[in-house]
Amino acid sequence: MKRFFGMSLTLALLVGFLVLLSAGFYWAAAGLGWGFNALSISFGWNPPGTVSTAAVSYGAAVGNLLTLMMVVLMISGSMLTVAERKWSALLQNRIGANRITVGGNPLGGIPYLLADALKMLTKEAAAPDVRNRLLFELAPVLAFAPVFCLFAIVPVGPAVDLGNFFGVAAAGKSVSLQVAQIDAGLLYLFAIASLSVYGTSLAGWASNNKLALLGGVRAASQMISYEVSMGVSLVGTMMAYRTLRLEEMVVAQGAPVLGGFPALGLLLQPIGFLIFFTSGFAETKRAPFDLPEGESEIVGYFIEYSGMKFGMMFLAEFLEIAVFAGVITAIFLGGWHPLVFEETLRQNLQPIWFAAVCGGAFLVKMILLMWLQLVIRWLLPRFRYDQVQKLCWKILLPASLVNVFVTGAAILIDPSLQLLAWIGLGTIIVIGVLVGASGRQAAATDGHAAHGAAHAGGH
Repeated sequence: MKRFFGMSLTLALLVGFLVLLSAGFYWAAAGLGWGFNALSISFGWNPPGTVSTAAVSYGAAVGNLLTLMMVVLMISGSMLTVAERKWSALLQNRIGANRITVGGNPLGGIPYLLADALKMLTKEAAAPDVRNRLLFELAPVLAFAPVFCLFAIVPVGPAVDLGNFFGVAAAGKSVSLQVAQIDAGLLYLFAIASLSVYGTSLAGWASNNKLALLGGVRAASQMISYEVSMGVSLVGTMMAYRTLRLEEMVVAQGAPVLGGFPALGLLLQPIGFLIFFTSGFAETKRAPFDLPEGESEIVGYFIEYSGMKFGMMFLAEFLEIAVFAGVITAIFLGGWHPLVFEETLRQNLQPIWFAAVCGGAFLVKMILLMWLQLVIRWLLPRFRYDQVQKLCWKILLPASLVNVFVTGAAILIDPSLQLLAWIGLGTIIVIGVLVGASGRQAAATDGHAAHGAAHAGGH
């Protein structure tokens, strides 16, 4: 009971901290937006006493770049490097990394962040003499930069009128927790995500090492394969919400269906969610899809890299986890919608604080999804390579195509999405029943095996 109350208090404090953090992000975006507007007036680009939409947008984008990209994304990726070694030990009932302490206290493994940074910056960078120098140096950048850029279109918080921050003089212009609001939306996501293939492929080929080359070829074939199923799995959400923009998808998920339930992507597209989650997991090259980095086979596209070059590739993998969690939250889990008591919060809180609560809700969902990815990585064994390809081409891709046809037919019959919501709810129930039945069957099989082993030992 004591541990339960301790965990509850810790979670409550974490949620409160995330809400305050989101409020700070809004003030940073609004302040820089107002500051850019003042600069545009001082340089004579806009008349005095006016508010320029372009200046406010640019200023808010710079603020979000500093807060969302450099704080939320980079700190999430850095903390996941600790979670991979220290916190994952809790899942397997082992101690984990425990050599670095501060005054005898390990502090949850946080000092490992400083140790890792120091090691990466000072470690000798040894490179093979027979490498292709230009491509060898370029590969870590191509692996890191696309992943970093993907988070720019993720809407962390709703739009808030600038007048709520600086009075009536600024009314009519809004700021939100999103770096870039582009019409391409999901097309930008697919285009930039596909660029990371070049980093892994070039790293393996430019190293002039047959084991690195094998890892690069595995990575390229796996990532290109799963990009197909990942893209098709989102066609249903594009049709349901009639947009490519992530911020509009989030707003659409606040609409009620089935008598008051929010029109979440998870409800309307449960099959699309499962396919996208599986395909995205394979894109991150994490276990059980970590064949491009098969350390037990001494295979890996970055085995010839050391120092900060290895650090960039290592960090890019964890940034992919954070970006993946943010994209799923925006498309399938309602984004910044709190999901419970939303109207009550909207009516009783000031717009700034309501937006901060929404931003905190987004970050909570994002953290839960990162935790889920960590759990899956440490529970499942590595697949064989033929199993990885079979899962994509023979299961996920056909299922995603069927999902597109069913979604299109349901929308044509009932454009209000009620029919699609009923189909999604039925699908969730069927999946839940099948998972529960398989779990009971596995438990019964294990029980019979243990019973037989006991009899054999007795005889």
